[in-house]
Amino acid sequence: MVKTGIIIQSRQTSKRLKNKVFKKIGKLSIIEHIYRRLKLLKDIDIVFAIPNTKSNNKLNSHLKKLKAKVYRGSENNVMQRYINASERYNIENIIRITGDCPFIDIDLIKKLITFFIRNKKYDYVSNILIPSFPDGFDIEIFKSSALKKAYKIVTKKFDKEHVTTILRRDKQFKKYNFRLKKDFSFIKLSVDTKSDLINLRKIYKEFNIEKNFSYSKIIKNKKINNLFMSQSTQKNFLKDKIKKSRKTWKLANKIIPGGNMLLSKNPDRFLPNYWPAYYKSAKGCEIIDYDNNSYFDLSTMGVGTNILGYAHQEVDNAVKKTINAGNMSSLNSYEEVELAEKLLDLHPTFDMAKFAKTGGEANAIAIRIARAASGKDKVAICGYHGWHDWYLAANLNNKSNKKDLDKHLIKGLNIKGVPNNLKNTIYPFEYGNYKMFDKVLSDNEIGIVKMEVCRNSLPDIKFLNYIRKKTSSKKIILIFDECTTGFRQTFGGLYKSIKIDPDMIILGKALGNGYPITSVLGKENIMKHANDSFISSTFWTERSSYSAALKTLEVMERLKSWKKITSLGKNIRHNWIKLFSEYGLKYDIKGIPALSSFEFKNNHKYYKALITQEMLKNNILASSTIYTSLSHTEKIVNLYFEILKDVVKKIYLCENGISIKKYLHAEVPLDNFQRLN
Repeated sequence: MVKTGIIIQSRQTSKRLKNKVFKKIGKLSIIEHIYRRLKLLKDIDIVFAIPNTKSNNKLNSHLKKLKAKVYRGSENNVMQRYINASERYNIENIIRITGDCPFIDIDLIKKLITFFIRNKKYDYVSNILIPSFPDGFDIEIFKSSALKKAYKIVTKKFDKEHVTTILRRDKQFKKYNFRLKKDFSFIKLSVDTKSDLINLRKIYKEFNIEKNFSYSKIIKNKKINNLFMSQSTQKNFLKDKIKKSRKTWKLANKIIPGGNMLLSKNPDRFLPNYWPAYYKSAKGCEIIDYDNNSYFDLSTMGVGTNILGYAHQEVDNAVKKTINAGNMSSLNSYEEVELAEKLLDLHPTFDMAKFAKTGGEANAIAIRIARAASGKDKVAICGYHGWHDWYLAANLNNKSNKKDLDKHLIKGLNIKGVPNNLKNTIYPFEYGNYKMFDKVLSDNEIGIVKMEVCRNSLPDIKFLNYIRKKTSSKKIILIFDECTTGFRQTFGGLYKSIKIDPDMIILGKALGNGYPITSVLGKENIMKHANDSFISSTFWTERSSYSAALKTLEVMERLKSWKKITSLGKNIRHNWIKLFSEYGLKYDIKGIPALSSFEFKNNHKYYKALITQEMLKNNILASSTIYTSLSHTEKIVNLYFEILKDVVKKIYLCENGISIKKYLHAEVPLDNFQRLN
């Protein structure tokens, strides 16, 4: 007679809920609940398959006290652990149960066993291929011979860790799925987190769960159903968290064109109706939103402005001191001169400095000065340089309605309001594209080349050297826009690390750690032409931003911030690579370490939205880009990766046939400008 037995995989080292197998529901631990229920099944061996590591010795002792059968094997190769356990106890039909399902239904197990034995053609029978039973009643039955056959063809660590994924995926194995007419998989009766444990304790106490409480009683119990969210209420869960924020955003779109003043902070570009639009306070990397929800920010950290973290005490105190002394007067602030001296000391290749509040303004100032110095209007550009007419004029060039700037960060930038007379003044070229750059220079009388040192890649030193040599030989002014990359990998411009000097440079964003200040540095023979053109604005003389920048530079220099955030960025990239590779996902890692992003080769916008959705459920702001800061602690980054691993498992399942709609409840945001119209 073929022997059927239950193998329960369990471990003591759960990361999200430490020692969860020992957590009590009523008077019994989770592991005791499982064992007592399963013992009601007659003539079936029950074996606990646990890791053979020291960290699981306590679990082993606990099971021995219960007089349970135990097999100890590989911690990570759980598939091998199952095969060895089945051989040790001569189990030919394996019933797989996991050690986090304290309310497992033995009547349901009996039903699946009967079906499996009567229908010998199937290698694998379960109720999880298309989930419909409450989570926590998951049962799989499969032949040990099929598992051994699968092990011979398995190649991925993921499959070895999750035992049956290859049985479910590979077409050579015959499968059958038990399914309810209505989907009740939203009811979660397994234990992964502290909130799961609280729910199960409440159910056990309030709803009189006896030893064999069946799934049918669960799904018929309205009170229990109400404890959990159906998919429709799950869709509203994150919406309900940010009711005030969503209401305000709706109002904003009626009275502020576009809803706000910065495209990069539009919540619809992250996750429509789910991403919080407004905040009350921010400190370190923690943000309290308008609805009093607390989040760790592992996204853009103020769109790259806060390397030191939000509300840095030393910087804020310097600004408060300035405010108390008077932030504005009819005279100039001497801090402007001090900041110019400091920046020029850091960048000895340059002789003079100008200042503005924003990156867009600084880019416009740089172009104005360079045009005045070169005597030429035409500019070749590579990268994103702001919203002003001079830049958007690139999209006037193409008669076929294609946007020349589509490959420069934001697609579909509209040009209504940009004078048509600016047509054929701005000529984009692609980063690393020698032929395109040469053609732009040969076909047009270019006086200025303006570019980012890098954006979605590491600096291409060979290409940048080529640019420098070409511009020098043709007496073209070369401007590096380092609004974003400045202070992230060196103490100043990234160009310093690659030893390629431009004629002018723009440094912003991180310079004031959240206070508005941007600088334009350049050689005297170019910068002196600022006097030949009218460049002036009242609030460029405002004092607090200069004070903020001076203090920010002081703190950066003392703490060597660029080294620390680069090291953190490298660690994050390493863990992304390790995680994505483990699950066999195809991806690209982009940017410099302290400004890193990833992109999946398949269905990126859907998977990115899923990551954002699941992170929000765990009170983390995250997408596919992380601007690292000194406020990102190891504990916070580890939490991020614990959650990300669970999301990547879902992505892996989607790559292997599960619909993304099962997990993603939010609308997928578009990444172009038209989305906002």
